[in-house]
Amino acid sequence: MTRVIAFVLVVAAAADARALQASDDRGVTISLGQPPERIVTLAPHLAEIAFAAGAGAKLAGVSSFSLHPAEAERLPVVASHGRIDIERLIALRPDLVLAWQSGNSPLQIDRLERVGIRVFVTEVRTLADIPRIVRAVGALAGSTDVAEARAREFESEIEELRLRHARERRVAVFLEIWHRPMLTVNGAHLISDVLRHCGGRNVFAAAKTLTPLVSREQMLDARPEVIVTSGFGSEALQAWEGLESVPAVRNRKIYAIDPDWLHAQGPHVLEGVRALCGRLELARN
Repeated sequence: MTRVIAFVLVVAAAADARALQASDDRGVTISLGQPPERIVTLAPHLAEIAFAAGAGAKLAGVSSFSLHPAEAERLPVVASHGRIDIERLIALRPDLVLAWQSGNSPLQIDRLERVGIRVFVTEVRTLADIPRIVRAVGALAGSTDVAEARAREFESEIEELRLRHARERRVAVFLEIWHRPMLTVNGAHLISDVLRHCGGRNVFAAAKTLTPLVSREQMLDARPEVIVTSGFGSEALQAWEGLESVPAVRNRKIYAIDPDWLHAQGPHVLEGVRALCGRLELARN
């Protein structure tokens, strides 16, 4: 009987070890012997993802502008604009650090790993990446049930929006993320994926760089039916002087969406998806 109990305990321990494991977007597998007690996030969306995964109570530090949820704002800041305060982070004694692949320095991540800190590195490029990362963080944090429920809730709403707009006429859209100089995103960017779910077509999807500069000549050639801006004053008609032949300008179909919603990489990007789908519906009608 004692041997049976010992065997069951060994099997349970092995299952727990497997459960606290996930591969990050570098292809690195992170395995933890026990659920982390102290987690640090190095980008605003990662703090939000940690809370969604049921690990919010374990956060010991965050990056600047971690505004979602409100509880994240009260935590110590150890990174700003992608730069990590290594000494301050180490002083927090984290068991796990969640990093942003394109937003945090690989050299600084390497330095953290060299002092023995486990770093899980991720990148959000599509809406599907958000629930995927929520599940991965839940697996590492030992909160898989909470993470799974939140991930499914997100996926359900996204799928509902996609199906609602799947048969509607596709609208040619210019996604402006900055006005001077004029910047947009290509088809590999998260915002472009949001646009696809709303039945829109990114007129600069084929651009080679993720956030290309756009000239007035290119805008005239692209002829978008709709312009979606992040505000910055470019929702006003006078900001588009000289481009009156562009259908979006001529027909006054220029819509500003709060960048906190549309540029989000955490679950509250749903606000941006709803807003963008609503603007395209307005443009069609």
